[in-house]
Amino acid sequence: MIGTITAPHTLLASTVLVEGRSFDERIRLFGHDLVLNGTGVRAVAWFKGYAAGLYLGNRTQQANAALAMAGPKRLRLQMLQDVPAAEFTKAFEKGVTRNTPAAQLPALRERMAQFEGQITALGQVRKGDIVDLDLDPGRGLAFAVNGTLRGPHIAGTDLYAALLRTFLGTRPYDENLKAGLLGRAT
Repeated sequence: MIGTITAPHTLLASTVLVEGRSFDERIRLFGHDLVLNGTGVRAVAWFKGYAAGLYLGNRTQQANAALAMAGPKRLRLQMLQDVPAAEFTKAFEKGVTRNTPAAQLPALRERMAQFEGQITALGQVRKGDIVDLDLDPGRGLAFAVNGTLRGPHIAGTDLYAALLRTFLGTRPYDENLKAGLLGRAT
């Protein structure tokens, strides 16, 4: 364990329920107020893996605007099933490769491997776990499970953008999840 992230305080008591999981409509992260842009569920056939919420500085329904928006961001995953960490690393690798221009991949590879190492060290993510994928603009990607950092920040807003494109890019994991995270009706 590297450390803990202080749970963001709720600015309003308002929450959104997704598959029985609560997402605060407003949070404070790295000294900035963020709003819940949208929520969704990652599902394959009848299997629902996690409920997700995207937090940004301002709401947008446009993927490019969400990706380009300056400041901290949070993608929160609330697990609905036990999932082996290897499934996450496989999906991450595939998602980044499908949604990142080939010319940009070499600059990301070493940092992708660092992130995959942090995921792999978990062994398994359990039902009920809360996974936070945060962008701290000055320090990079922060990966936490149940409020505990799983390793040092991984530098680069480009890495976080590549991660976020796996959810919001032209070939996302799940089109319905993408629409939900962008606050569009599905």
